Amino acid sequence: MKKISEIKDKLSSLEKITIAIPAAHDDAVLLACAAAVKADLIFPILIGNKDKIESIMKEESIEPFDCEIIDESDNKLAVAKAVSLVTEKKASILMKGLVGTSDFLKGILNKQTGLKIDGLLSHVCVIEHKDYDRLFFLSDVAMNIDPDCTEKVKIINNAVKVAKALEIDVPKVAMLSAAETVSLKMQSSIDAAIIAKMSDRKQIKGCIVDGPLALDNAVSMESAEHKGIVSPVAGKADVLIVPEINGGNYLYKSLVYFSDVKIGAVICGASVPIVLTSRSDSEETKFNSIMLAAYLSQKK
Repeated sequence: MKKISEIKDKLSSLEKITIAIPAAHDDAVLLACAAAVKADLIFPILIGNKDKIESIMKEESIEPFDCEIIDESDNKLAVAKAVSLVTEKKASILMKGLVGTSDFLKGILNKQTGLKIDGLLSHVCVIEHKDYDRLFFLSDVAMNIDPDCTEKVKIINNAVKVAKALEIDVPKVAMLSAAETVSLKMQSSIDAAIIAKMSDRKQIKGCIVDGPLALDNAVSMESAEHKGIVSPVAGKADVLIVPEINGGNYLYKSLVYFSDVKIGAVICGASVPIVLTSRSDSEETKFNSIMLAAYLSQKK
């Protein structure tokens, strides 16, 4: 796929997905849900303060849409109920509503009642930029603060699964650093070189990994050629792996605020895709994220 809108086209031939949303009394979430229901993509189970949900829908002039509302004002109990709907296979996606991320994740990671975790939870962002002929997959800008090499390999695996689901047969993965050369004073470049060698030795499967690469020579053939970089990934990267959360978060938000991009994102690594968007994310980004999660839930 080369555009996020292609996901919607694929979903048109698949079953409608049920999504559980704890603390659903949130205007942006309800607007995105209404749009996704109108597009015939999902059936939402809204868990939260019923009076607030109905009040927001009235204030935002949201036309009534097909959904189930479970009245639960306690956010922690709402998260527990949403997670139980998934474990009971009554819902196939989770989406965070107006509840703190820590409380949301505690419910997901609860050892007795939470979701099954396969490896590591990580955030995968799909980016469509009008000046490029491909989608980019950026990770991890929201979950893992300072991952080590073992965790970075798991982050790669999650991102590659998303890329493959969106029909990128052999994703090219760039391990980002400040420069394309290894510096013993820069841990990100050392980690990148180690993981690139692991890829060479087939310890990481289903993709091609190289690094360290700076952002410019990871995505631009002109930059890669100008610097004389010989690499199967340089200038052609599909997946961009950031060294740690600070740089990743800056990159993500600079794309949102300083560039003309379309974005959708999910948390991967659990038994179902999880939509965990920021309050500052647009309604379009929330819609795209729901759409992406709905598609991934059927591509396991």
